Amino acid sequence: MSEVRLMKGNEALAEAVIRAGCDAFFGYPITPQNELIEYLTDQGRKRGMIVMQVESEIAAINMIYGASGAGARVMSSSSGPGISLMQEGLSYIAAAELPCLLVNISRGGPGLGTIQPSQGDYFQAVKGGGHGDYHLLVLAPASVQEMADFVFLGFDLADKYRNPVMILSDGALGQMMEKVIFKDYDPKQHKIPKPWATTGKTPDRQPNVITSLHIFSEEMEKINFRLQEKYREIEKNEVRYELISTDDAEYLLMAFGLTARICQRVVEIARQQGLKVGLLRPITLYPFPYDILNKLADQVHGVLDVEMNAGQMVEDVRLGVNGKIPVNFYGRMGGIIPTPEEILQALQKMIKTVDVKEKV
Repeated sequence: MSEVRLMKGNEALAEAVIRAGCDAFFGYPITPQNELIEYLTDQGRKRGMIVMQVESEIAAINMIYGASGAGARVMSSSSGPGISLMQEGLSYIAAAELPCLLVNISRGGPGLGTIQPSQGDYFQAVKGGGHGDYHLLVLAPASVQEMADFVFLGFDLADKYRNPVMILSDGALGQMMEKVIFKDYDPKQHKIPKPWATTGKTPDRQPNVITSLHIFSEEMEKINFRLQEKYREIEKNEVRYELISTDDAEYLLMAFGLTARICQRVVEIARQQGLKVGLLRPITLYPFPYDILNKLADQVHGVLDVEMNAGQMVEDVRLGVNGKIPVNFYGRMGGIIPTPEEILQALQKMIKTVDVKEKV
């Protein structure tokens, strides 16, 4: 049966990790995601998980590599500076095609920055912060409910594609409290066989070897081609997004995560003022919803992209519209959350500019 609880975002995510059948967590404390580690240290251990606070984020990601390679369902969590330290290991994990879940409760940057919420880690997550040609699947929750739901989805996608999955959230969603519904989920029915795991030599096969080191260029190119084929399959099958009031929209807001939640209120206010405004919220940041955005670009007169950074997802928005319509950007940085009122002002300014250009 479903269970309803009132929880912080970090705690709801941690509870979902336990219910999803995660075997082990390796991580290192950093604000604003510490409640996640604390919850797992308490409840996770009591309910059969291996939970280790290790000496660094570098150690954590390499333990993820080893545990996943042995066939375990594993995860780690951190915030921007800690995720930066994990990038080399993440590149290795992606190249070795190992499934895992990574959670980034983002804070303001660059550098150590602030402990306030930010969306400045978009490039790091979506474009691949490490070296080489690889991708993470990236899920962007906009509520505490989705903080929990995306854990189950993330583990299942990681296993399905043998690929790391990241939940890219922020400090506000991690700290806010909301009602959460935990639905029935049986990990035994979702965990799939992993014949590739390093479980030793058996009578019918040789030991498996997992590595990302390949000396010969021809061999490395074949592996890269295989990875690219997998990414095209992910882009074909796993694009997720939410459309709000777009059926008759003349202007479009683009935003993800917490900012999309704020923009939903902007849509309501704008509609009350007679402005036909809609919202496209990418749920998967990779793969990005280019196709639906390109389709909407044939309908609307302009796009306002709103983010808590200096302008990162806006580059993908511009790729999506492919020059059909103007794309404007509004952003706040350093941990400041934009208000519906200031976003509405930026939207009204954009509409005036677009209308003038159309008249000319």
